[in-house]
Amino acid sequence: MIEQIFRLSRGNEKAVERVIFDENVHYLHMVFNQDEGLPEHLSNSNVYMTVIRGKLSIGLDDQEIHEYEAGTLLKIPFQTKMNVKNLHSETLELIVVKAPAPGTLKKE
Repeated sequence: MIEQIFRLSRGNEKAVERVIFDENVHYLHMVFNQDEGLPEHLSNSNVYMTVIRGKLSIGLDDQEIHEYEAGTLLKIPFQTKMNVKNLHSETLELIVVKAPAPGTLKKE
């Protein structure tokens, strides 16, 4: 078999799954319930964030929080301050791709 197969969780429990973590790309699957999210941090690569279900509430750098519904893909540049949350009652599910894999980009 040539291909590799990966499985994502399918529930509503909080999850931050490292699906693929190699030298080329980091591919993560995240599930957050209301008032859950990630600690504020700087993006350590270019981040491509796809909202699968629910509504993403995200603050980038010093911007106000913006909200994005399912079916939205965000491209967030390297070294951007990120504040990722679910402020709504519906479960939030995200696919996050970091490319290139963190550690290959240099800070300016």
